[in-house]
Amino acid sequence: MDLKELENGINPDVHWYYQSKILPLIAYTKKVIAANAPVTIVDVGSGSGFFAITLEREFKDKIAKVYLVDINYTKEEIEATKGAKIEKTLSIPSRIENGLVILMDVLEHLEDDLKMLNNIKANCVGNTNRFFITVPAFYSLWSGHDDYLGHYRRYRIGTLDAVLNKAKYSIENTCYLYGSLFPMIWAARKFNNIFKRRSESNMRPFNPITNKILLGITSAEMPFTTANKVFGVTCCSYGKI
Repeated sequence: MDLKELENGINPDVHWYYQSKILPLIAYTKKVIAANAPVTIVDVGSGSGFFAITLEREFKDKIAKVYLVDINYTKEEIEATKGAKIEKTLSIPSRIENGLVILMDVLEHLEDDLKMLNNIKANCVGNTNRFFITVPAFYSLWSGHDDYLGHYRRYRIGTLDAVLNKAKYSIENTCYLYGSLFPMIWAARKFNNIFKRRSESNMRPFNPITNKILLGITSAEMPFTTANKVFGVTCCSYGKI
């Protein structure tokens, strides 16, 4: 989770976006664990650590270790977690074995996304490492939200697959998430771009009723997203490193 969202008062433990986005990650992690547990989670660009910490809580002893990797952690944070099961670090572990590497809305922040993917692959040992990646989808959704978060790009299935193939990742599937919200968000961002286009986040806390409705809509969609190759707000890919 981007730390800028925390500054805006977003609580991922209740916010509809994060509570629905974690669902396909949990589903994929179940498959990874069933094939070869325990698993080491490497959360690159982890920010608050919401996604990896949620996986550890969900699967407990089937998770051997969690590395939260983010360049924004302080020395105090790193020292406080050194050697713990959930450990904060500035850099990718030098040896990743039987790992699930997750990059939740990270690649779009990097000027060279291929370099990051290559660096991860170089540290992977054996043939049991997996990846789960999400990125924002479609340039037609570009807005002040992207400017505010420092995005370099948005992706389609083809562009995400292309960079993963260059890094020699083995893709199981690439699909879109939040297809149900795409028309509404597309219209809202086009309107905002015409009339204001401020550099600000579109993510904000919602009142409980609205939050519950949006969570219900997006959660109901998630079991079917693996087949969505048409459109969505987020592009998602997973497979073998």
